[in-house]
Amino acid sequence: MTAPEQPQRCGFVALIGAPNAGKSTLINRLVGAKVSIVTPKVQTTRSQLRGVTIVGTAQIIFIDTPGIFAPKRRLDRAMVAAAWNGAQDADLVVLMIDARRITNEDTAIIARLREVGRAAILVLNKIDLMKPAALLERSSALNDQGDFTETFMISAETGDGVEDLKTYLAAQMPEGVWHYPEDQLSDLSERLMAAEITREKLFMRLRQELPYALTVETDAWTDFRDGSVRIDQTIYVARDGHRGIILGKQGSGIQPVREAAQRELEAELGRKVHLFLFVKVRKNWLDDPERYSAWGLDFNA
Repeated sequence: MTAPEQPQRCGFVALIGAPNAGKSTLINRLVGAKVSIVTPKVQTTRSQLRGVTIVGTAQIIFIDTPGIFAPKRRLDRAMVAAAWNGAQDADLVVLMIDARRITNEDTAIIARLREVGRAAILVLNKIDLMKPAALLERSSALNDQGDFTETFMISAETGDGVEDLKTYLAAQMPEGVWHYPEDQLSDLSERLMAAEITREKLFMRLRQELPYALTVETDAWTDFRDGSVRIDQTIYVARDGHRGIILGKQGSGIQPVREAAQRELEAELGRKVHLFLFVKVRKNWLDDPERYSAWGLDFNA
C-alpha cells in the first residue's frame, strides 16, 4: 500500500520586533532569497512585505513588518499600525529581539502582546555575539515577562538555529490550500522590488536623517528585444538641499548608488539592466496619501 498523500497546509507568520532586531535579515534567510532590504539603520522597512517558503506540504507566508517604536510623525504612526495589524491577522506571531540588549521598545511590545492576550514565539537573535550563560539568563528573564509558547535562539546573519525555527513553524501551519504558486517567493512586484533596491543603496550611502526624508518610485519599465530592460526611477526628496546632497558634485553622489543598484538588479532579474535615476523635490510627499497607499499603509493611522 502506498502512504496516503499528506494534505497541504498554509498559514501566515508575522515577524514583529523593535527596529534593527534583524527581521529583514531573518525573512531573507527563511525564504532563501532577498525579498526585504537590509541596512544597519533602524526603521528601514516601511510596509508589510510577504515572503513565501515551502517546507514539505506546508507553505509559510512570512509577514515582515516595520519595526515597532514610539511614533513621532505620520509615517511613523502608519508603520507601527501596519506592524500591529500584521500581528493581529497572522496565524502565528514571532517576536524577534536582539539578544544583546533589551530595549524599552522590546518591553513595550511584550506588554502590548500581554494586554491583547496574544501569545507569541520568542526568537532571540544575534546569539553568535553572546556568551551562553548570559543568553540563558536573558531568555529566562524575557519568558518571565511575556506569554511565549516557544523560545528559539538564532543568528539570522549566520543561519544558526534558523532551520529549527522554520521546521517548527511549518508544523504549526493549519490545513489549507497554498496561497501562492510554488515558485513565488514574495508578493513584491518587480517595479516595487527595483525601487526598494535603489532605496537600500541610498540608505547605505547617506547619513543621519536624509534617508528617511526620501522615497523612490519606478516610473517606467521598458523591455528590449535583446532581453535587457530599461528602468527609470525618481528619487523624491523633501527639500532642495537634499537634492544636491544626493546628486553630489557632477553626479559623484548618485553615480555609485546607480551602479550598485544596477548590479543587484541584474543579479536579481538575471538580465542586463539599464538603470536611470532622477532626483526631484516633492516637499509634501510625507503627507501624500498616495504614497501610503502604495506601501499598503493607512494614511490616517
